[in-house]
Amino acid sequence: MKKLLYIVLFLGFSIIQLSAFSQKAQLKGKVIDASNNEPVPFANVLVVGTQIGSTTDFDGNFIITGLNPGYVKLRVSFVGYKTTYSADILLSNNNTPFIEVRLEPSSQKLQQVVVSVDPFEKKQEAPLSMQSIGTKQIESNPGSNRDISKVIQSFPGVGSTPAFRNDIIIRGGGPSENSFYLDGVEIPILNHFDTQGASGGPVGIINADFIQFVDFYSGSFPVNASNALSGVMDFKLKDGNKDKANYQFSLGASEAAFTLDGPIGEKTSMIFSVRRSYLQFLFSILELPFLPTFNDYQFKVKTQLNQNNQITLIGLGSLDKLSLNTGIDNPDASQEFILSQTPVNNQWSYTTGLVYQNFFDKGSHRFILSRNMLNNQFYKYPNNNESLAKSFDYLSSEAENKFRYELNFRNKGIKYLFGTSAEYTKYYNKTTQQIFINDSLINFAYETNLDVISYGLFGQASKYFFGDRLLANLGLRLDANNYNASTENLLNQISPRFSLSYSLSEKTKINAGLGRYFQNPTYTTLGYRDNQGVLVNENAAKYIGANHYNLGIQQLISKEILLSVEAFYKDYFQYPIDLRTGASLANQGAEYSSVAGAAAVDFIGKGQAVGFEVLNRVNFKDFNLLASYTYVRSLFSDINGDLIPSAWDSKHLLTITSSKDFQKNWRVGLKWRFVGGLPYTPYDLETSANVLAWDANGQAYLDFKLLNTERFKPFHQLDIRVDKSFFFDKWTFMLYVDIQNAYNFQSDGKDYIIREKNPDGSYLTINGGSEYVLKAVENSSGTLLPTLGIMIKL
Repeated sequence: MKKLLYIVLFLGFSIIQLSAFSQKAQLKGKVIDASNNEPVPFANVLVVGTQIGSTTDFDGNFIITGLNPGYVKLRVSFVGYKTTYSADILLSNNNTPFIEVRLEPSSQKLQQVVVSVDPFEKKQEAPLSMQSIGTKQIESNPGSNRDISKVIQSFPGVGSTPAFRNDIIIRGGGPSENSFYLDGVEIPILNHFDTQGASGGPVGIINADFIQFVDFYSGSFPVNASNALSGVMDFKLKDGNKDKANYQFSLGASEAAFTLDGPIGEKTSMIFSVRRSYLQFLFSILELPFLPTFNDYQFKVKTQLNQNNQITLIGLGSLDKLSLNTGIDNPDASQEFILSQTPVNNQWSYTTGLVYQNFFDKGSHRFILSRNMLNNQFYKYPNNNESLAKSFDYLSSEAENKFRYELNFRNKGIKYLFGTSAEYTKYYNKTTQQIFINDSLINFAYETNLDVISYGLFGQASKYFFGDRLLANLGLRLDANNYNASTENLLNQISPRFSLSYSLSEKTKINAGLGRYFQNPTYTTLGYRDNQGVLVNENAAKYIGANHYNLGIQQLISKEILLSVEAFYKDYFQYPIDLRTGASLANQGAEYSSVAGAAAVDFIGKGQAVGFEVLNRVNFKDFNLLASYTYVRSLFSDINGDLIPSAWDSKHLLTITSSKDFQKNWRVGLKWRFVGGLPYTPYDLETSANVLAWDANGQAYLDFKLLNTERFKPFHQLDIRVDKSFFFDKWTFMLYVDIQNAYNFQSDGKDYIIREKNPDGSYLTINGGSEYVLKAVENSSGTLLPTLGIMIKL
């Protein structure tokens, strides 16, 4: 009977496949069992929004022809498995993409039929606080210029700033509270000109050409992800083409890129890219005060040894240089401000990872070995005068060697994940700095060589009950390192987590989750020494912790429209507080450009982030809409224990992103976002006017007694993007125009504080030359910024 069913299904879908041979684009793929990598024969594969499809053969392979070029998505189903929707796939006449679709076994009996299928279905391990982002959203998101960090800002709970930065601020947490993975390999650096200790930066490192989809978690983190308090981003990368070599040349808003993908023998495929910025040339012509240059490379090589064994090699690296354009004649106030406070910065980083996966009858083993390194140098001369001694000279490196083992298997309807991790880190820092404290100038210098060994254990089990109506998840993670007695005790870092998802009906689900998460303090904090060379944080250091509580409901209005509401509460503890300023390090990243966390601290801080999110997601074949609203309050304690608004306490976040496909391969997209006014700390003008103080710092000092007592006006912006694709027989030409800040909104900013000058260009002083005369210059930012992008695919 089952063989007859296979034959009927195969013939039926073959007829559908043969009905559309007249078009040129085609697609190949394979459907496999997600639990053991076995092929799924005779699975139904249908192109969403069409009647075109196919059926897999005995080896799970399929081919679909007769397709129009452009983006498509597949719906894959078979009895005994959960119906699955693929990631977005871009088709062209000159390239046949290959996609692997993994079907999850269903607990329902073979004769049962799934009446309603949710294309927005979450992962079994994370039924809430998780979104999947496809290639189409990344490529065409207005104002993002194919930068995933900016695309993420369209989703609920994710904040943004008016500045041109990629700080990922999730549910009121700081930008240092997130972790990132590429095909299972952890990457600590996501941006060029990375803010060491805080992970922000102006431009993303990951090339969008590599991304198949991204799973974005704002809560209910999987147990195999460590060192995250606010968010986890899990990137799934494309495989190289298995049939022939393909080439792509791209010219974007800030860089030129070249991408190559194709086969290396019968069992191996690869994809490789290099990018280089040209901003330094443009900035020099425009007489901007700083000249950034960034370069990066990325590759993935995958070898399918046989059906049960595969090896993947992943690499990612960057080289960044920031110099100052000191040759500007008669700089204006903003130019002078930037020249005065911006250091010269030289930075490079890389991550290399090897992933081996072995599949067996009911599961798989996965071994992940990786190494990543960051080298960060920046320095500053008083008044940019290189004949003087440097007021700040910083050189640091972080090298992490990581191993992780994961065992995935199913038994009696329960899905298990167990594993362990180990990490060896070498941290180096040499800092020379002039610090103004208690009305005197101190020459501060230290050098650190720090070795840290970290390790972890984790396990998770998930199971469906009542015919797949109830999903329960239970997980536990333990982490430790050898930094001190507190961090070395595994029992101090026990991270339990639990979630439930219950289907009230075919289209309505209620979800709940709670968990405790820990994050290791930054190396800049662990390695900080005083002038006597003492590790001042060695005794007090603890893992930073956060308890998460989430409750939500989602309504599938139709198979294309999802509406969800989710409330969240995060309770932070053991957060480090700067002993000199009295401020929580949770605020860092907003006022710091090159390094965060390098301070004497005590781990007595508390915090809370509370709010709710509303999401409306619409996915039609030629129209997409993502509308999200978040209300969030973010409060962290100061050294006195008082909860005050953090630098990320925006209160209101509203983003509406929409795109529409038109005939002849035109696409138009709009994104409008509103961000409530963020708190900021006013200046201490009395200290700033002191000549010794200013020359040591190069800019005005903050008055931490008034931490975050002022607030900017709300910020809003409209971005527009128009795409046009030309598909030829042997090549593809893609063109886009991206307009950021279309109505030229001027956002609120802190005043520039600069020094008054004498007629001869020297700085004006008073009180016997001990104080500068300072001037506040109103600062507003916002520029209508059009960009032309070009992509050529061969």
